[in-house]
Amino acid sequence: MSRQREHWGSRLGFILAAAGSAIGLGSLWKFPYITGQNGGGAFVLIYLLCMLLVCFPLFIGELVIGRATAKTPVAAFSILSGKHSSWKGAGWLAIGATLIVFSYYAVVAGWALNYTLLSLSQFTKGRTPEEIASVFTLLASSGSINVLWQALFLLLTAGVVYGGVREGIERWAKILTPALFLILIALAIYSMTLPGFKEAARFLFVPDTARLTAHGILEALGLSFFTASLGFGIILTYGSYMRPIDDIPKTSLIVLLMTLAVALIAGIMIFPIIFSFGFEPQAGPGLVFITLPILFAKLPGTLVLSTAFFLLLVFTALTSTVSLLENLSASCMELFSWPRHRSVWIVTLLVFIMGLPSSLAASGKLFSAWPAMFGADFFVTISSLVDRWFLPISGLLISLFVGWAMPKEMRDAEFLKGTTWGRFLKPWLFLIRWLVPAMILLLIFQATGMIDVDALFNRS
Repeated sequence: MSRQREHWGSRLGFILAAAGSAIGLGSLWKFPYITGQNGGGAFVLIYLLCMLLVCFPLFIGELVIGRATAKTPVAAFSILSGKHSSWKGAGWLAIGATLIVFSYYAVVAGWALNYTLLSLSQFTKGRTPEEIASVFTLLASSGSINVLWQALFLLLTAGVVYGGVREGIERWAKILTPALFLILIALAIYSMTLPGFKEAARFLFVPDTARLTAHGILEALGLSFFTASLGFGIILTYGSYMRPIDDIPKTSLIVLLMTLAVALIAGIMIFPIIFSFGFEPQAGPGLVFITLPILFAKLPGTLVLSTAFFLLLVFTALTSTVSLLENLSASCMELFSWPRHRSVWIVTLLVFIMGLPSSLAASGKLFSAWPAMFGADFFVTISSLVDRWFLPISGLLISLFVGWAMPKEMRDAEFLKGTTWGRFLKPWLFLIRWLVPAMILLLIFQATGMIDVDALFNRS
């Protein structure tokens, strides 16, 4: 006997849950430092175009597959292409990407939990900038502490997903996502009062093409993919809970605009602090955990500012990991006929075990020879693997399937159902069939070394 499919209780509930999934550490952790490394305004403009021309069509595509089948990735591709079709491999790839990302994402989220407690303890008080910066190095190399925070964060995530779609995910999304926006906006308003705000605004919103490289354009595409939660099958799974009356194109645009807004507000919050004290925006991945604590210590109200910021990081991470865990748990429920509670706890345990190498990466207590072989520790290697290969290839397969392999009548019907934007069906098909695959292939070719976009761009 088949289990009755859960559905979102309201359109608002879906929007907040999907936005919470997309608004994760990609927006608050990755977007600021990658924008800083790529020169600001021109990169932000390219990122915006990538979100609208590549991510928007693909986001619609995942929702179309999900609602058409009311299934998770593997089962959805099996139904639409036939049980013996190799297309279901696209579903397994999405699940694999989710599992790997979740394993190291929980580690970063654990750092945010740790820094929230550190902020409450006023860890910057009486310490020099060098001593404040060294705290992150100490944390990263302390395997047991990383494992503790990783486990606690996974338990938080499991507690939300355990309640189901309406009582768990949707209910908490209505609390966490608005709270996330409120804290973010409050911090951004504070940053706007700082002396470095004008310089930060110019850096973020005035395009300087001299600072943008061809490689930076592909970085913008890769970042947009990560921040929109595409290629994991998460949006597909969330789409499987949508009602027939829900408007897929309009809802997709709202979610992506909310994601864009958070990334930009995060930039408005972070860069004025950096410029106010003469720091360089190219701080890299350590921007959030190393540079910002040093700067918070120089500002009045350090305790409140620092705690609010890292609590914001925890909220953004939690709304994303909830979607990761739901994708995996729902897949187990369908593939193995497990009840929700068993799926949630088994997947949580599996993710915890898979995340141990990332938790212990900088401590040298596990796979100590890894950096010598791969040129980076396990954490960096595995995250790079997902960013460069898993997500782009998964996104490519989804776009090709929706554009060319999915039954035309079903695809078009799902796009048109519940929407007043029917006139955009043909433009959407053009983008999902041609532009999206072309851009993703360019990203993949760059990653393989088959082309060097900077060399092509600079060729006279």
